[in-house]
Amino acid sequence: MKSRTALPVFAVCAACVVLAPLAGCGGGGTGDEAPVSGAPAESRAPTGTKTSNGRVQETSVPVPGAPAESRAPAPGKGSKDPDDINGDGYRDFVVPVPGGERVAVLYGSAKGLDPSTRTVHSRRDLGLPERPEEAAESNPLAPETVADLDSDGFPDFVTTVMGESVEEQGYSTVRTVPYVTWGGPDGPRARAGAPQVRLPQSASKMGLESVERGDFDGDGHHDLAGIAKNRSSLVVLYGPFTRSGAPARTSTDLPLTEGRLVVDAIDPSGEPRATSLLLHEPNDGEQSGNILYPARRGTGLSTNGKQLREGNARAFGDFDGDGLRDVAVGDDGGRNDEPGYETEEPEVAGSLAVYPGSGGEPVTYRLPEVPEGAGTDYGPGGFVAADPDGDGRDGILVATYEGATLIDGDRRTPVQRNVRKGPAKWRHTRPAGAADFNGDGKDELILNWAAGTLFGLYGLDPTHWWITDGTTSRDTASFAAAGLAQRS
Repeated sequence: MKSRTALPVFAVCAACVVLAPLAGCGGGGTGDEAPVSGAPAESRAPTGTKTSNGRVQETSVPVPGAPAESRAPAPGKGSKDPDDINGDGYRDFVVPVPGGERVAVLYGSAKGLDPSTRTVHSRRDLGLPERPEEAAESNPLAPETVADLDSDGFPDFVTTVMGESVEEQGYSTVRTVPYVTWGGPDGPRARAGAPQVRLPQSASKMGLESVERGDFDGDGHHDLAGIAKNRSSLVVLYGPFTRSGAPARTSTDLPLTEGRLVVDAIDPSGEPRATSLLLHEPNDGEQSGNILYPARRGTGLSTNGKQLREGNARAFGDFDGDGLRDVAVGDDGGRNDEPGYETEEPEVAGSLAVYPGSGGEPVTYRLPEVPEGAGTDYGPGGFVAADPDGDGRDGILVATYEGATLIDGDRRTPVQRNVRKGPAKWRHTRPAGAADFNGDGKDELILNWAAGTLFGLYGLDPTHWWITDGTTSRDTASFAAAGLAQRS
């Protein structure tokens, strides 16, 4: 299998990426594949026509309903793909069930992602401790990532759990510690309580935030990285991990900093690849800076970070097709409306830059123009790397106020689903990820939507999902997330 783009496994995180998501290319898909169970026929209607001025003429699709009653997947024999939960050779997808108490795993197959083949997991199923009363509302069940920490061929769930209030050096916060639920042929199961991930002493009292997976030294074992909440350092935990949650080794060499982490994808083929890490610096709505920590096989992450341009949208991928990993950084449309916001650098607004893995100069692309009257202080969302035509070169799926646009070199392809519900300005779906669920070498695109202000402005709490047939107007699956809790 060739090197592929990342799947933002946890949809709640994907929403924040494009939001954030991680995570296009020119045309993809033949248009001949049959829809997967759970995709209403109406959802495959045409969803937009590009006019001469580059705008998309609006058409609409119905809101998808609940998927069919669930059935368990066949257990696999193990896989090196960190998103193949049951190890059967096909990528899977983890979606939060509305209400915050359960997550569902939807399983891939030769026919694509099938919402009726799923498992649903509660906090108890995952062996997680009960939440403190003061954290109950602010800490829904939202696994942060999946990674095969013990290298047994079955990915494990890593969930950051809020604990008691703690104080260190005059700074008070709630302790947050990642727990690991070990995977297996039937998915994650905690026959005893899930163990805490063992943290270095410098970070153990307050814990970690922004925990992400990677393979930072390129040895084929999955690692974790996070920011120490006491701001002492970035913490890198190298695998393989023991079943008690202890990493093989720990590094706190990366400097004291604040922000959010974005990590390159682990190659789903299992071919070892050192994954670089990007730190997105804090902001108050304005576009803020990014520091790239390159990774090299055998040596891990460089402690000499490279300052990139400002931009709140980011994605890793091979955007020039040379086989090396690049990083795209650009404007997500968000703005701080306080005095002085008009002074933003002109090269930041309305553009993205691709920093090539070869080390050459960044290449800048203009983003789609904002339709008159559509702009908001929060912007339409971020970037996703995807290869829906399977040519080995990733494109960048950019969120827009009309859905999304796939930028692949000089080619631009609109991707749109407008639902028949809610205020007209908030009827379009948002891009939330990309993955090859049927193993044909081409990515499907992941779109989501919800009614109401939280999603319309921020892309939060999606309730409905579409898995597209490449960049075509057809879907291989669509479903309402609330129906995922229905069990067989």
